[in-house]
Formats: sequence, C-alpha cells, structure tokens
Amino acid sequence: MRQIPYSYLRKLWPKKTNFGNYNIVTPGKVSPPRTVPPNITKPIYYETGIPPPPLLYPEMKNEIEIKKMRTSCKLAANILNEVGKLIHVGQTTDELDAIIHDLIISNDAYPSPLNYKHFPKSVCTSVNNVACHGIPDDRPLQNGDIINVDITVFLDNYHGDCSKTFMVGKVDKEGCHLLEATETCLAAGIEVCKPGESFSSIGSAIQKKAKELKFSVVPAFIGHGIGKYFHGPPDIYHVRNNYVGVMDVGMTFTIEPILSQGTKEILVLEDNWTAVTFDNSRTAQFEHTILITPKGCEILTLPD
Repeated sequence: MRQIPYSYLRKLWPKKTNFGNYNIVTPGKVSPPRTVPPNITKPIYYETGIPPPPLLYPEMKNEIEIKKMRTSCKLAANILNEVGKLIHVGQTTDELDAIIHDLIISNDAYPSPLNYKHFPKSVCTSVNNVACHGIPDDRPLQNGDIINVDITVFLDNYHGDCSKTFMVGKVDKEGCHLLEATETCLAAGIEVCKPGESFSSIGSAIQKKAKELKFSVVPAFIGHGIGKYFHGPPDIYHVRNNYVGVMDVGMTFTIEPILSQGTKEILVLEDNWTAVTFDNSRTAQFEHTILITPKGCEILTLPD
C-alpha cells in the first residue's frame, strides 16, 4: 500500500456526512519509544524490529502451552479493563501509552507492539476515523471521541492480545450504536467457533450480522493465530471468504472485526501504520483471543 501525505489526503477527503457529531483526527507528535528493563524476557524482534517467518500451519498447543496462553491473555485483559477506567477528556494517547507500558512491565511482561516491524510505541490507540494501528501521540482526547485501545503482552514467551473501543465523555447516539454493533459482531464470530468448523465461517457470521445492523466491515485487517509468535496462521477474515482449513482443539487465534459507519476503504498514512477511513467515518473494533476446546471455544481475554 503506497504512502500518501496526510496534508494531501485532507484535500481529497469529502466532508463527513450523516456520521454524527465528532472530530476528525489529525495525527500529532510522537514521543520516543519507552524503555524496557533488562530483566524482562523480550521477543525475538525486540532489537531488530523484524519478526521471525510465520509458521506454515496453525499450531495445536498442549496443556502447558495453553496454561501460559491463559496467563498472558488474562494479563492483557486485566490491563485493558483497568485502562478503560482511566480514560478521560484531555488525556493524550501518549499518556495512555505511558500508563499501559508501565502496567505491562510492572507485571514482568513486554509490550508486544514495541518495535514489532518498527512500531514506535507500546500500544495501538485508534481514535474516531482512525481504523487501526493508531500511534499514541500528543493529541488530547476530546469529549465525544471513541478510542480503540489494542493491548498485547509478551509474558513467559507467549503473547496475549485483546482490544476494546471506549467512549470518551459523552458520545453521540451514532457512536454508541457503532460500538454496540461491533461488539455484537465479535460475539457472532466467536459463537461459530468449535472443532471441525471452517475458519471462513467466522467471516460469514460477522459480515451477515454487520449487514443486518447496517454497518460496513473493514476487510483490510484480519485476526490471526497467536502464541510464541505475535502473528501467524490461521488468518481470520471478518468478511465472507474462501480461506481453507478447519478449527482444531488447541488452536489459539484472535477475532477482531472493525466496523465502519461509512466506507470499508482505508488509507495508510506516511508513518506506515496509521490507517484512516477514506470518507472520515468512524470505526470501532473489539478483539478477543480464543482457544478451541473439545466442546467449542474459550475466550482467553476475559478480565477477572
């Protein structure tokens, strides 16, 4: 995807229509990456920014590996839950990054996004028209914003990944409806998960529910297998697809649909990360890491 200067895009984008009352986000100044103490176990890409090649096939984890996944996922979920209580008007996303970074390292874990493919911060924060991979910066959160906070931790050599979209101050009814619909679509995708079910069923269920609720699914971003690796097979599409393969006991992967009020089309800004909607419409995202079990599936990223 080609790089496009944000100033040029502003001239191209139409004014938002029928999407409610909110502010279009302009990326701000990004502070230097935060440091991680030497005693904390770090992923292989910590220094180089280059992750190892992905596995060729989905991994079936044994009981020891599943236990470690439960621990890392629980930590990510608890931190996300705690941070949701702290978000407020006037707070910058860089301040959120600092809080989350400190919470992660204080639990002897590593913030997985930090230097993953050279991402410069410890968490992704995507506000309003930023669909995904927003970089924490010095823009203060404003009354009526919605913000997705995407937290992944690396603990005892296993990654745990989850995200949630929060309301800042008083959000309009259109924004509230978007959040409710996105969480409903995530639930629809999780509901189909069980041994022997095709991975493609997840996308079909999510897209069907999104259409019923009159929202678009952004297809550019997918869920993924996770474990010792941050991203790997299987690929989890959130729209109808022909991805091959079926779920099996011991697999762990994320489901993380992004719904848009308007277009499903996105553009990636010149920072190589920030993805914005072409029509300035708001998006919301919710994410869980799940485990396929003999009886169905288990959500690993539920907080205490």
